[in-house]
Amino acid sequence: MDTGDTAWVLVCAALVLLMTPGLALFYGGMVRAKSVLNMMMMSFGALALVAVLWTLFGYSLAFGNDVGGVIGNPTQFAGLGSLLGTTGAAHGFAAIHLVGTVPAPAYVAFEATFAAVTVALISGAIADRARFGPWLLFAGAWLVLAYCPVAHWVFATDGLAARTGGWLVDELHVVDFAGGTVVEINAGAAGLALALVLGKRRGFGRDPMRPHNLTLVMAGAGLLWFGWLGFNAGSALGANGQAAEVLVTTLVAMAAGTFGWLAIERLRDGHATSLGAASGVVAGGVAITPSCSSVTPVGALLVGAVAGMVCALAVGLKYRWGYDDSLDVVGVHFVGGVWGTLAVGLLASPSASARVSGLFYGGGVGQLWRQAVAVVVVTAWSFVISAAIGWLLQRTCGFRIPAEDEIAGIDSVVHAETAYDLDSLGGGHPIVPRGQATAEARLPGSGSP
Repeated sequence: MDTGDTAWVLVCAALVLLMTPGLALFYGGMVRAKSVLNMMMMSFGALALVAVLWTLFGYSLAFGNDVGGVIGNPTQFAGLGSLLGTTGAAHGFAAIHLVGTVPAPAYVAFEATFAAVTVALISGAIADRARFGPWLLFAGAWLVLAYCPVAHWVFATDGLAARTGGWLVDELHVVDFAGGTVVEINAGAAGLALALVLGKRRGFGRDPMRPHNLTLVMAGAGLLWFGWLGFNAGSALGANGQAAEVLVTTLVAMAAGTFGWLAIERLRDGHATSLGAASGVVAGGVAITPSCSSVTPVGALLVGAVAGMVCALAVGLKYRWGYDDSLDVVGVHFVGGVWGTLAVGLLASPSASARVSGLFYGGGVGQLWRQAVAVVVVTAWSFVISAAIGWLLQRTCGFRIPAEDEIAGIDSVVHAETAYDLDSLGGGHPIVPRGQATAEARLPGSGSP
């Protein structure tokens, strides 16, 4: 065990854990006031559920010894007790199992936070219209049937030799350092499937559905930026040069994503908005996640800037094609994840730690087609699995809330709470701040064309 590596992974696990509450703030600010608590509860619920299932069998499914090339042995680390140590070690201390140079429980916790934020990401695609109970059922089923298999294909084939790579990495030689396929494309495809299964929000394309609190959005984006450094750099599983390199590429890509998104807004709409800046930060982070170990810092600037521009344009596709991806999970996470994964095949530099060469560095199209195959495989798997789970839940227990409850507000109907108790401030009479209607009318919409 290396104490420096262990300390780094423990810190990064905490950083990635913070991303889920950060996502709750980011998503919560983007919805209407009558559904902000439900939106945040979907993230917190996902975090709690994944932590429980990961302990019972999720880690074993993702990182257990390979079974048929599809999944890990579900019983190998069930309950995690076998990873805590063995008796009879010298001086009376238990000899704890290691993953690389860090204790296995530290790695388990680190990967659990990855799984939690991935599941939470999907909720943004179905904001305002999903019942909380069926959402948790979906989250658990999706973790088992979609997330764990893809994590197994990319990250590991042996639970005590993490990052050796599943078949996508070992056999196809795909480069995905921190989860562009496992997290971003996986969640984005699932979000699209659920948006289609549940249908559009009442009034979509007709009524204003603008973010109700951009302060929350900006705060959430800041926490995501902070946590993303642990998300990517922690995937080096050590306090080493690769972690430092990845931290730099992640930092600058997210900065470049901000400017890429704002540039499109300024040219298209005449304004650079706070919502655009926050969305650009996330788009840059999404795109650099798979490529952070394979591009130079200048390459990372290009990856982030292109992601900001492409995702800013992609969020408008839902209006053209008629699917209601409420908070642009498809436009940002799927599109950004696809670009970042393919960018490895274009911009990978042999001078970076991954030691692969993309098309622009004389490597030909060999790496590019491998990355493209990974995109197609993960997209198809996640979309089909997600659509099947969503359809089954809708048919059996009703995934979508009734129309009258959606109109009244999901917070008050489902959770018996409201985010802003204005009645208590005015002796039973709601207070509407001066100019609120005018200010709300000026708020930029999420992905408004």
